[in-house]
Amino acid sequence: MLLAIPSSIFLFLHLFLFPISYANIPLGSTLTPVSTPNNNSINWTSPNNTYSLSFIPIASSYSAAISFSGIPVWKAGGDAGIVDSSARFELLLNGNLRLTNGSGGVVWESNTPNRGVTTALLDDSGNLSLRNGSIIVWSTFQNPTDTILPNQSFTTSMRLQSGSYSFSLLDVGNLSLRWNTDTIYWNQALNSSFNGNLSSPTLRFQQIGIIQLSDPTLSVPVNMAYSSDYGEGTDIFRYLRLDSDGNLRIYSSDRGSGTSTERWAAVLDQCRVYGWCGNMGICSYNDSTPVCGCPSLNFELSDPSDSKKGCRRKMEIEDCPSSTTMLQLEHTEFLTYPPELSSQIFFVGISACRLNCLVGSSCVASTSLADGTGQCYLKGSTVISGYQSPALPSTSYIKVCGPVQPNPSSTSTVNNNQSSSKKLPAWVVGVVVVSTLVGLVLLEVGLWFWCCRNSPKFGGLSAQYALLEYASGAPVQFSYKELQRSTKGFKEKLGAGGFGAVYRGVLANRTVVAVKQLEGIEQGEKQFRMEVATISSTHHLNLVRLIGFCSEGRHRLLVYEFMKNGSLDDFLFVKEDASGKLLDWETRFNVALGTARGITYLHEECRDCIVHCDIKPENILLDDNFNAKVCDFGLAKLINSKDHRYRTLTSVRGTRGYLAPEWLANLPITSKSDIYSYGMLLLEIVSGRRNFDVSAETSGKRFSIWAYEEFEKGNINCIVDKRLAEHEVDMEQAIRAIMVSFWCIQEQPSQRPTMGKVVQMLEGITAIGKPPVPKVMIDTSLGGTSSGNVSSSISALSTFATSAPAPSSSSSSSLQLGAISSVSDSNLKTTPSFI
Repeated sequence: MLLAIPSSIFLFLHLFLFPISYANIPLGSTLTPVSTPNNNSINWTSPNNTYSLSFIPIASSYSAAISFSGIPVWKAGGDAGIVDSSARFELLLNGNLRLTNGSGGVVWESNTPNRGVTTALLDDSGNLSLRNGSIIVWSTFQNPTDTILPNQSFTTSMRLQSGSYSFSLLDVGNLSLRWNTDTIYWNQALNSSFNGNLSSPTLRFQQIGIIQLSDPTLSVPVNMAYSSDYGEGTDIFRYLRLDSDGNLRIYSSDRGSGTSTERWAAVLDQCRVYGWCGNMGICSYNDSTPVCGCPSLNFELSDPSDSKKGCRRKMEIEDCPSSTTMLQLEHTEFLTYPPELSSQIFFVGISACRLNCLVGSSCVASTSLADGTGQCYLKGSTVISGYQSPALPSTSYIKVCGPVQPNPSSTSTVNNNQSSSKKLPAWVVGVVVVSTLVGLVLLEVGLWFWCCRNSPKFGGLSAQYALLEYASGAPVQFSYKELQRSTKGFKEKLGAGGFGAVYRGVLANRTVVAVKQLEGIEQGEKQFRMEVATISSTHHLNLVRLIGFCSEGRHRLLVYEFMKNGSLDDFLFVKEDASGKLLDWETRFNVALGTARGITYLHEECRDCIVHCDIKPENILLDDNFNAKVCDFGLAKLINSKDHRYRTLTSVRGTRGYLAPEWLANLPITSKSDIYSYGMLLLEIVSGRRNFDVSAETSGKRFSIWAYEEFEKGNINCIVDKRLAEHEVDMEQAIRAIMVSFWCIQEQPSQRPTMGKVVQMLEGITAIGKPPVPKVMIDTSLGGTSSGNVSSSISALSTFATSAPAPSSSSSSSLQLGAISSVSDSNLKTTPSFI
């Protein structure tokens, strides 16, 4: 006869002998920060151990959190759920999930008692749910704290919270960041092409790194933002988090690393986050790092150990012994966002903006915009959040008790030095006087040199000195007159492209150069010089060298080394009778390989990845020895200062036939877009024909589509340039090049190999599997007509590659063109995808 064991004793024995480490969590389960004799259960895990619920240390305290490889993604009680080492996280027998401190006080609870909860489940998606059978009574996905996980639905009734900041989805579909629930400092709306009302918008963050908005009224989900590494990698964990600094960011983490990398931020300028430096705090930048400070010495930090907690007046306005005055802050703006905006804006001059605040009893600060609008913002007794930058065209004022005590600056330092110099010995004064005289002489010589440098007599001399600067590795700055003289008034035109015309020039030391006149520059002087410095810092055998630049007013020019043999298109698309213009196979293959190496350097070996955005034969130049050199790299960013990942059809700067499908699908433009263009270029190098050409031979189809059909049939000789019929062709190399080109022009970016992998496949280091059919279903001509529709997988990025190159044997024999008429499919294999 079996003895009846009370359920409470059975539960105690179960918890003591078998700590919970599985997905189904029974009622009565308990977690503690550290194991104890009565309870050694310190974590609950998902079935595949991807996520765990446990206490994580925060300073000297703890927080009950769901974590991924040590990265917390949900916290019981959010920021307020801080407990001591004696805390308990319990799933009570009545179905309530509760966090208590060591004193027994309830810190947080799910408020689910007596609702039929029978078990809890932590699944592999990171969702902890309380269930009544198959019915979810409560879940962490429905009650997020500061993080959204992949495929987690975020609705208008939910909110992310981090300190004083919150993120929410509005009924109209806008993504909104707020300070103290009312001040909206970031608001991302649907694009202007959408007209209508949403019924029940839902936000999802996809594993590939896309923030996507869906609604029954939308035919397809709308991509609201992208991670900079979207779609790359198969073992990368991505998540969306509202950080304590008020910024919403996408992070990615290699599984198991425990570290994260920022991939996208809602507010690009951290100083634009309202209240980040606290009340009366001023945000500015120390190089690229945002820092907080006080408006002047009339203020002091509220907390000397934390500058982000704002500032306070050393003497309050009501305690002023005399009248108040206005502290003037140049290049400073007091942030004003809705709902403040409508009631605080006026159109008055700068003096009136100052005086109106000075005499107004409720006004404590004001900002006057010097941008021609005449706008003036008056700030009441609410929080004053300031932003100071030399680029801000605004002047701000804040009430203080006199006298005004500005922060230490270079001006005050000079004045102090002048007053102290009166007490210096006479010999020191003598040294200063002599030094001043020497400085004046040098200044006079400099002015003379400057005035004479552009004269015919001295122009050559200054150019030679400039070339010495080039020899040191820095880009040479030329004057417009120098380049005008070296090109004979821009007479000998070498060509023209999407970024401007190119002219032949000869510098003073007889160096022949190519001078490109840039068109459509949107950047200012400083930004232009920074981009030129970036371009000039790239040095590779297969990249055209940038010698120098010119930036004078509206004149923006770049000076490159001259390539004697011109561009690749002059040799690929020539008639058979063009003497000396037909490239043999060995030269073609070396050009293809050299081009790939140059692009690899731009993508993978530079400090910052440079996406070319316009790979085509016209941008591949050939030197005296027919070595390939890529030109025009870095110009896409130089011409358009906006993030190229968000370009639309109106801002596409690529070329017909070479644009990746994502250009026209309004998807992010990454290095994988260059891979697509290179694939089309590689096919042209092999065939000697434009990839978008149609003819009777191709049955009216575009050559790139027809070529794959012939490849499927094994008719390689139909794809290779027929003009090489009497030349020796290494067919192994030709087959490799053709297969690589088809891998590169895959519709999905994730299916395309990296440029480094392309080089390895062309060199024969990495074997190549049979490429799937490239779904080239759209004509990428800006003015062309569509021959199909972009597939739904492109618009939603919902599926990824399931096939890619696989190892196969290869030989190195060189064959005649007519020796091979087919390729056996038995030698071509398919395996999981490239990343």
